[in-house]
Amino acid sequence: MTDDRITLRQDECDYTSCYCEENVWKLCEFVRRERSASLQELFVVFISNENRTVPLWKQKSARGDQPVIWDYHVVLLHVRGQGEAAIYDLDSVVPFPCSLKIYAVHALRSDQCLKPAYHRKLRVVPADCFLSNFASDRSHMKNSDGSWKMRPPPYPPISTADSHMNLDDFICMKPTVGWGHVFTLDHFLQHYNKHSLS
Repeated sequence: MTDDRITLRQDECDYTSCYCEENVWKLCEFVRRERSASLQELFVVFISNENRTVPLWKQKSARGDQPVIWDYHVVLLHVRGQGEAAIYDLDSVVPFPCSLKIYAVHALRSDQCLKPAYHRKLRVVPADCFLSNFASDRSHMKNSDGSWKMRPPPYPPISTADSHMNLDDFICMKPTVGWGHVFTLDHFLQHYNKHSLS
């Protein structure tokens, strides 16, 4: 895949470990500010399931070739009119960006060999919708005594006029909840890999 990234280099992006949803929000904000691509080509992808146990491979925090089991994970999908769809995953060791086809093979792999409790679903939200509606007060990252499970990003929490916390509406994989469209893994790959066909 040629180097036609729409963001900064991976090591130059705003990044805070365990705050993937905010990291992707910052990627979208960068594209909107710099106009490095049309926001209509960008989609925020939440990966989770009803059990909030989803395996992903090729993650920075993995040991060897073992998957990391996340409660949810968030990546940025770039769907261009021409060329391959691309994934931007700041927590992965795959290229940045990575073609969706390669990301699917190495990081997502298949649900067929997994127990049903680990099958992935994906909520795909247009980037402009995500920027307008997402809010997180980071309360999910606090212990019962108010201390942080993981140190938060240095900038203020993201909020909107209507909400200070709606992260669960994005993580939830019920189609009737939240924004965007919910796909099974197979349906997602069938739908978005078609954009890569010449």
